[in-house]
Amino acid sequence: MATASAFIEIPVTANEVWQLIGGFNSLPDWLPYIPHSELQEGGRVRHLANPEGGVIIERLMAFDETERSYTYHILQAPFPVKDYYSTLRVRTGETGNSCRVEWFGDFVPVNTTEDEVVALFQGIYEDGLKALKEHYAR
Repeated sequence: MATASAFIEIPVTANEVWQLIGGFNSLPDWLPYIPHSELQEGGRVRHLANPEGGVIIERLMAFDETERSYTYHILQAPFPVKDYYSTLRVRTGETGNSCRVEWFGDFVPVNTTEDEVVALFQGIYEDGLKALKEHYAR
């Protein structure tokens, strides 16, 4: 099993950031490379589209409002992995007016090296968190 993770500090309260990213259907609100999301199965499954038209289907596995986190599992995607589970979490920062956003996942590479697939998801997490921080700089 391989892992990737990233985090970023944002000078906004954890509650404010969670209000933006905490919904399972909210990726298009802050993540530029996911312009469309549609919920199915009572909000437990999301169908995402990337700008190239690639389809990603994910299932919500756990949601914790108190801890400001959710975990999801990829059911279908154009990624060379299986058994992919990822968590997005918002924690209170060192000051009450900031937060730390963490995005991490575990997965098994398929037809590729572990280094390649770790680099792929590391880049996705880092770029996504940078976009989130830029959302608040507007």
